[in-house]
Amino acid sequence: MKNKNLVYILLFLPLSVVFSQEEARFSIEYNEVFVSESLASLEQIFDVRFSYQDQILKDKTLTLKKSVRTLSQVLSEISTLTTLSFQKIDERYIIVYESKLTEKNIELLDNVVITGYLTKGIEKNKDATFTISPEKLGILPGLIEADILESIQLLPGVISPNETATGFTVRGGAMDQNRVIWDGINIYHKGHLFGMLSAFNPNSTRKVIFHNQGTHSRFGERASSVIDISSINQITDDFKVGVGVNGINSDIYIEAPIIKDKLSIQASLRRSYTELYQSITFTKIADKVFQDTKIANVQNINNNFFFIDYNIKLNYQLNDANSFYASTIFIDNDLNYLVIDPDLNTSFNDVLEIKNDGYGFGWNKIWNPSLVQQTKVFLSRYSLAYNYMTSANGGQISNFEKKNEIYDSGVSTELILTTKKNNNLTFGYQYVLKDVSYLFKENIGSPIILDADKTIITTHSIYAQYYYNNPKLFVINMGLRSSYYQELDAVRLEPRILIYKNIYKNLKIQLSGEIKNQIISEIDETVLSDLSLENKLWRLADGETFPIISSKQVSAGFIYESMGWSLDLATYYKNINGKTALSLGFLNPNDSSFHIGEQGVLGVDFYAKKDFSFIKTWISYSFNNVISNFNGINNNESFTSSTNIRHSLTSSIAYKINQFQLALAWNWRTGKPFTEAYVAPGTQYYYVGINTGVLPNYHRLDFSSTYDFIFSEKRNIRGKVGFSIRNVYNKNNLLSRDYVGNNSINDPVVVVDKYSLGFTPNFLFRLSF
Repeated sequence: MKNKNLVYILLFLPLSVVFSQEEARFSIEYNEVFVSESLASLEQIFDVRFSYQDQILKDKTLTLKKSVRTLSQVLSEISTLTTLSFQKIDERYIIVYESKLTEKNIELLDNVVITGYLTKGIEKNKDATFTISPEKLGILPGLIEADILESIQLLPGVISPNETATGFTVRGGAMDQNRVIWDGINIYHKGHLFGMLSAFNPNSTRKVIFHNQGTHSRFGERASSVIDISSINQITDDFKVGVGVNGINSDIYIEAPIIKDKLSIQASLRRSYTELYQSITFTKIADKVFQDTKIANVQNINNNFFFIDYNIKLNYQLNDANSFYASTIFIDNDLNYLVIDPDLNTSFNDVLEIKNDGYGFGWNKIWNPSLVQQTKVFLSRYSLAYNYMTSANGGQISNFEKKNEIYDSGVSTELILTTKKNNNLTFGYQYVLKDVSYLFKENIGSPIILDADKTIITTHSIYAQYYYNNPKLFVINMGLRSSYYQELDAVRLEPRILIYKNIYKNLKIQLSGEIKNQIISEIDETVLSDLSLENKLWRLADGETFPIISSKQVSAGFIYESMGWSLDLATYYKNINGKTALSLGFLNPNDSSFHIGEQGVLGVDFYAKKDFSFIKTWISYSFNNVISNFNGINNNESFTSSTNIRHSLTSSIAYKINQFQLALAWNWRTGKPFTEAYVAPGTQYYYVGINTGVLPNYHRLDFSSTYDFIFSEKRNIRGKVGFSIRNVYNKNNLLSRDYVGNNSINDPVVVVDKYSLGFTPNFLFRLSF
């Protein structure tokens, strides 16, 4: 088969003649070309965009004799030669579908604004959300697998100041203001290896929807963004198995029918093998994670660490009108660190376990073609348990204990009424009960509780959302959410709106506004522990020392597409009230209380891409200015937020030919703010304001490549190998500078500098059948 696209453009009209793409005529020839490639060439020639599901074009080829044709004539011939049909949405957007494709599928395709955002498998939609399909995801620089959270970090406005998969900010919001959901279950422990790897197996993930503006009123609880992750929702007809191994873990994934067309199961298991073999990938990550901790500074005889996650889902189709699912997820990280000093006959033991398990049940009821009801029940349990034990002469002399637990449960139901084509009205109710506690305790002798808190909040929420779609006028998505926090006796209203409008055939604008509230957040630990890892605690608002966090955001931007170019520009302003800060974090040994304040965020996000035949290029830029103000801190004067990255730039180029893919990206950004200090006579530190200094600029180069192959054609076994390098030229970037030891006036102050990941290779080998 010749995989070559022979397109000859023989006729050019004078620039002074204005004509539509339907009137344009070009000489076109295809010789056994994949349909996907022919559509890509037609996009370039006629300046149009096709939306389709990848599976309907799989292995389809096309042959057309050389002839002068209009776009309508070409599409008509393709329809005749294949099972494909075309539906024109407007002058530029065309949906490709098979006759069996449902109206719902066509509606979803119509919602797409930019396809291949960053890479294949990422789309931006009219409602300003991003949809990520890991199964379809093309190559991304530095990644050989579709890590969910790291893929999101490549989007404009998403930045990880500390270079982890889980510790990222969205449009200047705090890291704990991002809500992560798995099959309707709230997730609080999102990462392995202390945040370096996301805890969601990409092989069992079917779809991720990322909201960063104009959020649907269905979603509450967090002030910044929503990452809604779902596994497979359909009945599986075929038995599928996938196994893989990389530089950190191995995994297995299974899809299997149980009762034909009625019941199927999906399951995946992933586990690290670091206690058996520590690859260079793990060693490099461990160097970053444990730097400036006693694990890095002391030679120990026993340092066991491992992680595991699994998920199982059952899908059941009772009949055409009723379907059900039951889903569970488990995430666990364990660290056991032991130091023995035989000379002094003493030992020191750190034991840390962090886990999150969740359970979800859903029922989807189709009452009639215009009315659908969706009901969900969930339970999520999070637990952090840390013990530091000291022994001497065979007896235990100290046992420090830290715990943080969350029990989060809820039930929700919503009705979706389709009023006319592409327009719908949603009404819903949600009940959520959160029980959050933390404890610091010394267990030797008479137990001493150093600090403790337990708070319960019951929330009742109702919401409504109206989606109006008229391509000739505009698309408007507006909603209202009302929440009653029972124990706080507080009501919060959250209006949301997003407007999308075509200004010209290639130019669209997006306007949005939203108010969000948050009752659960992470705080700095109130009693400093010795390990210096996972030193954040979850706690609930109490309406006084810890108020309800409120966020208001407005955004405006435009999208432009023409001749293979895609441009996306957005500006926004966000105000966040009710934030709390522990003054220990601001170097005041005389004050260990929490202070209430606010943040203002002004930002700009820009994205541009250009696609060529085998090469895809893109560049993204984000500007952020995050200003904080807290009562009683810094003389009540404003200062720059410690997570603020003023400028961030990423440029990428990807190459694909046949089954081989290669990607390269360079990331540059300004350094984080830090508090400058100098040492006066007598080794006393003096601080020059809060966050008045800026660390050196950060930059790194990432590389990745993958190759898909047929391992056994007879047994239909497919294979994939991959290789990646993070930080190709081994740049030693300074990520943060902090000062510890200021618990009292006479405490010595220690400067703690933390650096980025060094040169880190990784590999992948997968088999699927």
